[in-house]
Amino acid sequence: MSDKVYVFGVGMTKFGKFLDKSIKKFTGEALDSVLEDCQNEINLSDIEAAWFSNTCWGMYDFQHSIRGQVALSANRLDKIPIINVENACASGSTAFHGAWATIKAGLYDCALAIGVEKVYNEDRAKMMKGFITYTDVEKTTKMIEQLKKMAEKKKAMDAKKQGTEERKGKKGGHSAFMDLYAVAARQHMKQHGTTQRHLAVVAAKNHNNSTLNPLAQYTFPMTVEQVLEDYEVAYPLTRSMCAPVGDGAAAAILCSEKFLKQHPNTRAVLIRASVLQSGSWRKDDIAKRASNIAYKMSGLEPKDINVAEVHDATAFGEIHQIEQMGFCPVGEGGPFTESGATALDGKIPINPSGGLLSRGHPLGASGLAQIYELVVQLRGEAGKRQVDNHKFALAENGGGNIGVGEAAMCVNIFENV
Repeated sequence: MSDKVYVFGVGMTKFGKFLDKSIKKFTGEALDSVLEDCQNEINLSDIEAAWFSNTCWGMYDFQHSIRGQVALSANRLDKIPIINVENACASGSTAFHGAWATIKAGLYDCALAIGVEKVYNEDRAKMMKGFITYTDVEKTTKMIEQLKKMAEKKKAMDAKKQGTEERKGKKGGHSAFMDLYAVAARQHMKQHGTTQRHLAVVAAKNHNNSTLNPLAQYTFPMTVEQVLEDYEVAYPLTRSMCAPVGDGAAAAILCSEKFLKQHPNTRAVLIRASVLQSGSWRKDDIAKRASNIAYKMSGLEPKDINVAEVHDATAFGEIHQIEQMGFCPVGEGGPFTESGATALDGKIPINPSGGLLSRGHPLGASGLAQIYELVVQLRGEAGKRQVDNHKFALAENGGGNIGVGEAAMCVNIFENV
């Protein structure tokens, strides 16, 4: 058993919409990136096993079953154990957890976790239809229609109360998850007084953070007013409050303490905790459950964390998750954000990369992109978006939907040693 497991190196491609790039091409770019980050201390022959994360390749191109073997062998990595991982939006962090667990158990000393995804497709209906597969399809189909009716009713009531006209949404369809997030946001607004402006503050912050991240999908700034004025997706969410579809890849090489001694690397980052949990149709708070386990495993508390990347598939997602991670009391995520506490120079910077909202959300790569950002932050190598305090970092990545919460949840905690 390895007492300690480290992130030896990280790599990432630029996220965006790339119709001309294949999964194999993205895989090669991410491999080159992570090996370059290892500064010639590691080559492909040192990697003893690989976890390959992807969700859409089968749906779009019918490449099921052996995706990792196909993509990695095309890039000179084969003849080792390759484990294919599919866990919706948490696929990348699940791959990372798998690599961590086997090194922790002493099975391997050096392993790769890589997430590669092409979500963008010119056939918008096909692209959006795929998102429902990250839920219990039978139950979600029936639920969506009910949620849409509830949203229209809530929107009309709020418009009447505020004395304003109802804003019309843009036609064209959207991910089923936006409806699920919208109903959760409306419940939070009703219970805790959270406002649409609070959501806009989150979105504007993340868009502005991404202007400092050359690998982000979006690199333009936004004001709170611009976010609010954007077209409506599902009340109270405007387009700018929702993560875009896109393509990209990210990777991490993990190693044991023994391997690190054999290959000295002062830029290696210690993994203090790695937790994977599953949701339930019964009442359950998977995010709080997973984070509590991670804090106990790491010996840390929420107040010890200096920077975090959380799963902001929508602006409300960030508000919910910073509450569940214990960074602020439940119900206070909106005011906490508006106070500036989650800004780059705030008490606990959240999503300095721009988050899913603006860095982008190529599903199978997103969890590893979070880890890429935090490793870079802990090393002090994040450039203009570098946070001041960078000792401990947390990544929270949810995937799919079961009941009223995520189907899968990964929480990882890191330390700059």
